[in-house]
Amino acid sequence: MKLSQVLSTSLIALALAAPLGLMARAAGDSNNAIGEAARVDHATTSKLVYGLLSDSRYAYRPRALDAAMSAEIFKRYLESLDGAKLFLTAPDVAKFAPYRARMGEALKQGDTGPAFAMFALYQQRVNQRVEHARGLLKQDIFDFSGNDRWHYDREDAAWAKDQAELDHLWKQSVRNDWLRLKLAGKKPDEIRKTLDKRYANISKNVAQLNREDAFQSFLNAYTGAIDPHTDYFNPRSAALFNQSMSLSLEGIGAQLQKQDDVVVIREIIAGGPAAMSEKFTPGDRIVGVGQGRSGPMEDVVGWRIDDVVEKIKGKAGTQVRLDVVPAEAVLDSTPVRITLTRAKIRLEEQAAKAKVLTIPTGEGQPGKRIGVIELPAFYQDFEGRRTRNGDYASATRDVARLLQRFRTDKVDGVVMDLRNNGGGSLTEAVELTGLFIDKGPVVQVRESGGRVSVESDRSEGVAWDGPLAVLINRSSASASEIFAGAIQDYGRGLVIGETTFGKGTVQNLVDLDRWPANEGTQYGQVKLTIAQFFLPGGSSTQNKGVVPDIRFPVTVDASEYGESTYDNALPWTRIAAVPHVQYGNFATLLPKLDALHDARVAKDREFQWWSQDVAEFRAEQEKKYVSLNEAERRAERDRQAAKRKQRQEERKRLGLALDPLAEESIDDGLQSSERNVAQDAAREKAAEKRPDPLLRESAAILADAVRLLDGNRQLAAAVLPESTAPGRWAR
Repeated sequence: MKLSQVLSTSLIALALAAPLGLMARAAGDSNNAIGEAARVDHATTSKLVYGLLSDSRYAYRPRALDAAMSAEIFKRYLESLDGAKLFLTAPDVAKFAPYRARMGEALKQGDTGPAFAMFALYQQRVNQRVEHARGLLKQDIFDFSGNDRWHYDREDAAWAKDQAELDHLWKQSVRNDWLRLKLAGKKPDEIRKTLDKRYANISKNVAQLNREDAFQSFLNAYTGAIDPHTDYFNPRSAALFNQSMSLSLEGIGAQLQKQDDVVVIREIIAGGPAAMSEKFTPGDRIVGVGQGRSGPMEDVVGWRIDDVVEKIKGKAGTQVRLDVVPAEAVLDSTPVRITLTRAKIRLEEQAAKAKVLTIPTGEGQPGKRIGVIELPAFYQDFEGRRTRNGDYASATRDVARLLQRFRTDKVDGVVMDLRNNGGGSLTEAVELTGLFIDKGPVVQVRESGGRVSVESDRSEGVAWDGPLAVLINRSSASASEIFAGAIQDYGRGLVIGETTFGKGTVQNLVDLDRWPANEGTQYGQVKLTIAQFFLPGGSSTQNKGVVPDIRFPVTVDASEYGESTYDNALPWTRIAAVPHVQYGNFATLLPKLDALHDARVAKDREFQWWSQDVAEFRAEQEKKYVSLNEAERRAERDRQAAKRKQRQEERKRLGLALDPLAEESIDDGLQSSERNVAQDAAREKAAEKRPDPLLRESAAILADAVRLLDGNRQLAAAVLPESTAPGRWAR
């Protein structure tokens, strides 16, 4: 396991941000001093957030900012700084003890002093730990013949009692990093160079974290204490969140990544200015940015990625000049200057996509053609819809177009693939459900005062009235659960997969600038829990999630991931049902489908391999450590390589689709920022083409249902009464 994986819960992870960045930093801000204007902004913002979350008119479950809450804010802020407990010691935490009782009052009064004091010591300790780690690389500690282990799961561990205990933890972590690279074939000098740079970059990245970052983490320690899904976004983070929901941005159309001190082009978005210019390739490095045709060029080497992105993005129609060092050139080569006109970019990769699978019937009949729609999020361009921009992004509109294509192609059924769909717009969940039902309630919403309102599909007619299945997993959440749960309550389609996440609450974005009547974007936004939702049948998805009709093996246990793992999550409950049509009842059909499913997957090599891999993964995760014995690790690595090779040979023999990543090393020991950017992006694209036995099996289950209902009028009448309009599966 990589050090960055261990640190994923700490503030360091913010500095190791993904492409396009996540955190804000004001240009010229210093970690040692902050201007009076910024200090006043923080104080005002803190008071606004407190006022919002302590008021039952806004918050679904307001909590008093008492001593217990203060202690919880303190604990959560500590976790945001050093969640893996690898930098601070028990004596360090003891120094902070006076803040435990003060955190609540400090937040209420807009006093950021305690948070910044803790942040300053954290930065100091990171530098000390990094220097220690770099020093270890020069020592003779890399013998891997013993029985040592690296216990990487530190979430429930106690704080190290002293520096000596931290030294031991870091020694084991560094040894694990070294062993991974050694097993990947790297020589000692190369390993030492790679790790020294990696650890030095941790210091650089944490040094770039500033008070704005610490302030956002401080406020989120409070919002997270209210409930798991309430968040504070500073102005830049708010803009990025809205961008992700609208599936659009204004810029050059390139996905960027930080690599050492330079921002690199990872992917070029089709149809954007960068692609249209034909002057860029993945791996090109941006070293300078200038505004317009004559604005001064700014050297951006060493900048945070979000600061570079902020310079490159801009209003559509404006120009930006970039100094670019080509991927194949050394970094100190003379850069090429390229002028681009910014445009509005649609992020098509994150939009709904469709394909058709042909499922053999095994009866000498033509196979069933099942249309699949992959929906990664319930996205909506809120601003575009508000201003009645006819071209605004909408998950429902995109899915409706794909269903029209399926009707034209006369597919036999449709699978909505909502795996890993974390939700999005409630409006989109309601309207998307309306594509499959002919008017009626979709979700009940209970506000803090107890008032229940019903969100309904009011549009007559459907976009698809034929056979339907919904594929879900543990990462299907919120709006995905509304859609899947409503389809299940209506008996409109089969729900297949794993029990969902269990997020049954509704959030709304509140702009903090509205109260001081501020015309700018000064104070940020709060994503605030305002209500709890219930399905038409009255059940909440909160904590329990949506339970599928046909179940696949569980990839992750409810005790490890999902709403049930949050200590302050709302409990499951139910309210009265609202009248809604029952299009079908699959109870009599499910045993037959289960039997066919079990018989098929027993012979499906891809499905069996997937099941084996899930079982191995879960067993490995249960250990919460990795061995530091080279022979043991090498034997496991060889076993995995042999397994991949054997499976690929069997795919060839059976005529199955080949795995494009079968020849890839299972672990190269590198972090994303250390790999060749173009090759890494290509590997990511190839992963999308890997065999997907779960999707194919879901389509096969739906094909089974169609075949059974087509061939048995009595069964069809019991499952799907002919009086219903949508949902006429038997043709």
